[in-house]
Amino acid sequence: MKSHIERVVDLVGRATSWLALAIVVLMAINVVLRYTLSWGSVWAQELEWHLLVPLIMFGIPFALHKGDHVRVDVLFEKFSPRTQAWVDVVSQVLGLAIAGLFFWLCLAYVGQSYAIDETSSDPGGLPYRWVLKALLPAGFALLALQCVATLLGDIAKLRALGRGDAP
Repeated sequence: MKSHIERVVDLVGRATSWLALAIVVLMAINVVLRYTLSWGSVWAQELEWHLLVPLIMFGIPFALHKGDHVRVDVLFEKFSPRTQAWVDVVSQVLGLAIAGLFFWLCLAYVGQSYAIDETSSDPGGLPYRWVLKALLPAGFALLALQCVATLLGDIAKLRALGRGDAP
């Protein structure tokens, strides 16, 4: 059964996945215009990496939710189910701590950017860079929430193993 957190992460992740297509189309257009018409724009190039931020920051919690995150399966698969469950619990606690730390550190970073109304330093670049930077703590908050949801599932699995139930 999916928790409310996992439903939100799933919805955000699915919506965000469309950014990958947008980035590919934008890059293709930029390349075609640059090499066929010798035309390019700073804002279009900046938009490419502006779209990468939400793709990455909201894609990480989605990957964790789907179980598509990186794990050293060569070692993990050799562990007993109980040891695997403990590794998962410890991993989620560490992930939660890291996400919380980065969330906290990003707040001042975003606040400073907002205070100076940071924009692109390039002529013709995109304004409101603080909006883009605000996606950093939002992404880490979503990651922390997904770590909590995964941790709760891992603890339930560990308890079931302790009772001798199948996970």
